[in-house]
Amino acid sequence: MGRRRVLIVIAALLGATFIAAPVDAEGNGLVPYYAPPFAGACTVHSFGEGQVPDLTALPDDPLCVDYAKRNITVSNGGVVAFLLAEPARFALAGTKCKYWQQDHWSVQLTPGQTPIIRWDGSYWWDLGTGQIAARLTGLTIAGQPATIARAAAYIAPYSPALAAYFLSYGTGGDGGALNLGLPLNPLCPR
Repeated sequence: MGRRRVLIVIAALLGATFIAAPVDAEGNGLVPYYAPPFAGACTVHSFGEGQVPDLTALPDDPLCVDYAKRNITVSNGGVVAFLLAEPARFALAGTKCKYWQQDHWSVQLTPGQTPIIRWDGSYWWDLGTGQIAARLTGLTIAGQPATIARAAAYIAPYSPALAAYFLSYGTGGDGGALNLGLPLNPLCPR
């Protein structure tokens, strides 16, 4: 698949995530990305490449984690270590009312090779207030920057409205936050 098609697919997926989220008078709906309101209450737990978190050792809620995922490499087993760690990472996240994950991705065939794809992500939720957010920065495909502006330019001939939508959020339009205005889990504190 060519770089242009990859950018169009990424742009469409990002747009589909947030496109149906109008903002109401109370500010509920899609807004530019911002750090979670609970960020100041976080102790960030950092995990190395392929490191599996101990599910019983992290009772924090909010839970804030930082995952190194730069060694998703075929030749040295990095992809296997990544795949073995992900189920525990998902299980850990699924137990929290307030969760913030930052991660740093790089997928390549061999160490030192130009990554096939690389990015940094920031994703958070507060299930008690119904807030969720996602941000993707530093995206490169085959070593070339793949900005939202570039993706918008590729998609504009097919959907000018979607292209304009991408460009309207944040510096470079690299993420968004969604406030649904209602709790996603009634057991979580507001």
